[in-house]
Amino acid sequence: MDVVYAEGLSKRYGAVDVVDQLDLAITPGECFGLLGPNGAGKTTTLRMLLGLTPPDRGRLQVLGYPIPAQAREARVRMGVVPQFDNLDPDFTVRENLCNYANYFAVPKAVAAARVAALLEFVALEGRADAAIGALSGGMRRRVTLARALVNEPELVILDEPTTGLDPQARRHVWQQLRQLREAGKTLVLTSHYMEEAQRLCDRVAIMDQGRIIACAPPLSLINTHVSPHVVEVEGPGTLDWYAAHATPLAQRVHQSLDGVVLYLDDPQPVLSQLQQTPLRYVHRLADLEDVFLHLTGHALRED
Repeated sequence: MDVVYAEGLSKRYGAVDVVDQLDLAITPGECFGLLGPNGAGKTTTLRMLLGLTPPDRGRLQVLGYPIPAQAREARVRMGVVPQFDNLDPDFTVRENLCNYANYFAVPKAVAAARVAALLEFVALEGRADAAIGALSGGMRRRVTLARALVNEPELVILDEPTTGLDPQARRHVWQQLRQLREAGKTLVLTSHYMEEAQRLCDRVAIMDQGRIIACAPPLSLINTHVSPHVVEVEGPGTLDWYAAHATPLAQRVHQSLDGVVLYLDDPQPVLSQLQQTPLRYVHRLADLEDVFLHLTGHALRED
């Protein structure tokens, strides 16, 4: 049975269909990424999965429960990492986790053992008695992840779990999320970091204007929607060079104010041209960010 099943899921605010006829089927043990520009409908979709926002139309089941009718029962078996940390600053790390366990009626002795194991899992066993305000942003994010696991959930929903973290802290969280997936947890992830989604997710759905416009494994999306090679060129004279020499060579081009991104099946003719110029350029393989830009036409953080 699918962990999340949605058919024709819709939500309208005023004259705007924030979520429009959404179909989803997320399987047990899958890490499923939900990507899209700001305003695409990702957060509203997550709120409907949690039973916090009632849909206007469509059918939704989470962990076998009809939502929102039995959202409370479903949430007992879910964990949530919100976009912004909401830890209690008056409690220590351990107290935050133990108090959260009380909401799920976890016996104190069981909660104490579980919290100790979770603190070890997020590599914060040495900070158990630290005040929340004394932790770095990365540490607070790991406490929030540990808190989401206190009730031993089957489904974990993560809303931009690494936003604002430095690269080292982000990779630490990635390692923990991989371990959760290997342990059989089902993860639903939203992110503005395309590398994060590409590295972690089994499948990715790209949303725009309330609809899913593509859904497949990351590599499949890349192979389907963009050429395999990308050459980024920037600096004064780039647009003139492109118009004079590279226009017929690129299968597709994305143009910015002072540069171009060329999508190529064969990069060698373009690279040979560039080697004769003073222009700055980078040659790389196509990635999920290229798919995102191609399908939505938005920069990653564009409203």
